[in-house]
Amino acid sequence: MARIAVIGGDGIGPEVVGAGVRVLEAAARADSSLELEFERFPWGCEHYLKHGRMMPEDALETLSSFDAIYLGAVGWPSVPDHVSLWGLLLPIRRGFDQYVNLRPVRLLRGVGSPLAGRAQPDLLVVRENTEGEYSDAGGRLHRGTPHEIAVQESVFTRRGVERIVRYAYERARERRGLLTGATKSNGISVTMPFFDEIFREVGEEFPEVEASLMHADALAARLVLDPAAFDVIVGSNLLGDILSEITAAVCGAIGIAPSANLDPTGEHPSLFEPIHGSAPDIAGRGVANPAGAIWAASLMLDHLGHGEAASRVLGALEETLAGGVRTPDLGGDAGTEEVTRAVVRRLLF
Repeated sequence: MARIAVIGGDGIGPEVVGAGVRVLEAAARADSSLELEFERFPWGCEHYLKHGRMMPEDALETLSSFDAIYLGAVGWPSVPDHVSLWGLLLPIRRGFDQYVNLRPVRLLRGVGSPLAGRAQPDLLVVRENTEGEYSDAGGRLHRGTPHEIAVQESVFTRRGVERIVRYAYERARERRGLLTGATKSNGISVTMPFFDEIFREVGEEFPEVEASLMHADALAARLVLDPAAFDVIVGSNLLGDILSEITAAVCGAIGIAPSANLDPTGEHPSLFEPIHGSAPDIAGRGVANPAGAIWAASLMLDHLGHGEAASRVLGALEETLAGGVRTPDLGGDAGTEEVTRAVVRRLLF
């Protein structure tokens, strides 16, 4: 029995994660070896507005007993973004040492790409997830005066860079044997050369992997022009975040893309989510695209050791999209409920 903590979060989050739970329940009904138990937690911006916290003080202790965490989205206009993010998602990532953010990139059947007619991408973006540019080191001085200063520190540790780079090399070795490291060492003179040095050092352990470094701006342009040229991309917290948003757009829409926040050691639960935001403008309208959440559910099943069930879930999603049941962001006219029912139906019949 796998125990899943479900945090719907904000905006469209509860809608898409609710769709994902229904798909997971259908997958379990279709496979007697798959046993799942869900517990829901009403944490997020509404909780913050009521209690002054995005989640309770003992939230990590509560979540630690689960096998995985399934998250919808975080953020709402009445709560500053730095409050919502630093109050829920980042404490979970860091508290559970989920140092790998894994974002698979592939054009699903039935989804149109801006690069129609060209070779299509099939790659992984591996993003460092616990340090780098998203540190909480820094501050502001002389607030509200003409002399105001804001300082934000990037924190790169040898341990942090080594382990994410080694993870990326391992994944590249399992795939086509190509690895690209995203850097900006021509403009960032301390942390990026440090990243580059470790990238090359770890690469000596993987002679079978063809590895290279590319400046992130050039890499972004190349991803738009020729994403099929890449296999695995590894980057720092900020660069990996930006590049994976680009790959999602290249594959049709940000609403499709999934994300896995992994502790590869298995000591802590890992977290799975779509990469889109809470989309307050469409919340409650029933038109949110559940594809990213459903794909994230597939990643969760695979992580929990149910590879066949994971493949069936992703296959059912692709068949649904290819069959023309698509939400408005993909050019269709179906709502969240219609897409969910179609995926469930393909799993059960």
